[in-house]
Amino acid sequence: MYDKNNVFAKILRGEIPCDKIYEDKFVLAFKDINPQTRVHVLLIPKGFYKDMNDFSDHGTKEEIAAFLNAIVKVVDILGIKNQGYRCINNNGNDGGQEVPHLHFHILGGQKVGKMVSKN
Repeated sequence: MYDKNNVFAKILRGEIPCDKIYEDKFVLAFKDINPQTRVHVLLIPKGFYKDMNDFSDHGTKEEIAAFLNAIVKVVDILGIKNQGYRCINNNGNDGGQEVPHLHFHILGGQKVGKMVSKN
């Protein structure tokens, strides 16, 4: 079940400000408040989707296409399209998802390093 009081829902409602990078009818991209690389942006759908599974099951084809296309638009705006970047989606508890609203981390502006460290 979707939690309408999560931080991203509050950002979408304008209750919490964000440093917006890109916005269209279906998505919002903004700077992460705790960046892990020189460039760290969060991309979220404007629809209320808990995670990637929820989005895949219930998102419209138009929403899904807009979300994927927004990744390339955002990295172009950020100037990292040609040098390389990483998109990360943490899904569910074991995947490390902290906010129960679908979001992708777009990381770049430097060499990002290993994909996953062994723990």
